[in-house]
Amino acid sequence: MLSTTNGAPDYPFCSTPEAGGWLEVAPGVLWIRLALPFQLDHVNVWALDGGDSGWTLVDCGLGDPRSLSVWEGLLRDALARRSVQRVVVTHFHPDHIGAAGWLVERTGAVFAASLTEWLLARALSAGSDAAADAAAERFYRRSGMAEEAIASMLGRKGAYNRGVPSVPPTLTRLRAGDRLTVGRHEWIVIGGSGHTAEPVSLYRPADGNGETGLLISGDQILPRISPNISVWPAEPDADPLADYLASLDGWSALPADTLVLPSHGRPFRGLHERARALADHHAERLEEIETLCATPRTAAAVTRALFPRPLDAQQTLFALGEAIAHLNHLIHRGRMLRMVADEGAGRSGADLYGLAGTAGTLMTR
Repeated sequence: MLSTTNGAPDYPFCSTPEAGGWLEVAPGVLWIRLALPFQLDHVNVWALDGGDSGWTLVDCGLGDPRSLSVWEGLLRDALARRSVQRVVVTHFHPDHIGAAGWLVERTGAVFAASLTEWLLARALSAGSDAAADAAAERFYRRSGMAEEAIASMLGRKGAYNRGVPSVPPTLTRLRAGDRLTVGRHEWIVIGGSGHTAEPVSLYRPADGNGETGLLISGDQILPRISPNISVWPAEPDADPLADYLASLDGWSALPADTLVLPSHGRPFRGLHERARALADHHAERLEEIETLCATPRTAAAVTRALFPRPLDAQQTLFALGEAIAHLNHLIHRGRMLRMVADEGAGRSGADLYGLAGTAGTLMTR
């Protein structure tokens, strides 16, 4: 679930590529826009021209037939003058890694990502066992979701493989601080966390010839929406929001005039202001939740208050995960307590969250 936020970035490009089309945003940097079958209806991917060393692709969209057909056209047209030598993925989500296996097999390119993101993709592609399924059901039941919603979320089993039919079997590992040479330019790998465990962004410093710095930010910083920060059944007590807020502080080290190339929305300038706006958004969410939980509530009740409009199954999944991420952050900061459900207390096994000092004694699992 991607929450809208305020902020006024500067958009230097008046036009946006059509789905499957492209636009050059800097010398040798193509902005390619791929369609998605979700409410968030597109993902941006980036082709970096390395001259004789070939193309480096950053992210690649879903691995569905429509996206693969678009890639076939791109390989025949916009990318035809060079071979694809490297496929970089910012993180493991299907709209970023979905076509990677196909592209690597089709072109013979090297695949590069952080180790954590690649391992997560490989693990999710392998499917879940009975114990993982039971843990997921327990997680959603303790959230207080209605039975119909729980059934809908559990029914999404296998959704990852539909968007990611294959994951490259070998990896060139990317770490924060690594440098990737693409033609005459070097791109610095920037680490992060929060939206996923170990996403990577790529920064190309200004070269002194009139070209400003470029930042391929993935989903870590977006111009109009806040990247989803969620807690998932496999790590129910995690505090990804703390990681994300810490990562926002890091953008201040880059020049203020950096051109940001995000995964969703349009390229923009105003990196520092946007990072502050995202931090303010989460601070407002935390205050809102504290007000809501003056009377102890379930995570599902908090979710409905934060996201009152009708949600489909995918949006409900993200909205609940984001609500729990904020609740967990308040728990880690000592401002909230979770009262673990007594299955026989008539509360359908749902945990309650309340303010520290009023919610009773925190019971751990």
